[in-house]
Amino acid sequence: MIQSDKIPFTTMPTINQLVKRKRKSLKKKVRASAMRKSFNSVKRRMTNTMNPHKSGVCLQVKTMTPKKPNSALRKVARVRLSNRQEVTAYIMGEGHNLAEHSVVLIRGGRVRDLPGVKYHIVRGKLDTAGVEGRKSSRSKYGVRKSGASPAATSTASETPVTESA
Repeated sequence: MIQSDKIPFTTMPTINQLVKRKRKSLKKKVRASAMRKSFNSVKRRMTNTMNPHKSGVCLQVKTMTPKKPNSALRKVARVRLSNRQEVTAYIMGEGHNLAEHSVVLIRGGRVRDLPGVKYHIVRGKLDTAGVEGRKSSRSKYGVRKSGASPAATSTASETPVTESA
């Protein structure tokens, strides 16, 4: 059978070719690109850094609808970061207290069903309150351990117990 010209045919490299030049590894794609830059206000230019979190100011708090199979109103905020970049960040959990000019802390992590949302707002830090009444996965939502509060334990230990016989 004769091969058609439409199918491209590439040969495997020989051992000698691999000895001369090794295979090129693909560079890993950076998803949260705004976390990789800081603004140097003295030189007035961007510098490359690696940051796990960035602070910013909310410019707009709004809702978005997710991609095709899902249906909801997801809460997002448009945030101007400390490096002067504007990003869209997702507000996790039920209910929030954010408004325009709120100072927030963001972390990386995209939301799969919201196109263009590559950041999450950290709950319980700066102006963002934790989720009210949250019992499970509390550390993700900025909620302290419920139960014995510090005020309740201090009053119980101060009152002396007297026995009368």
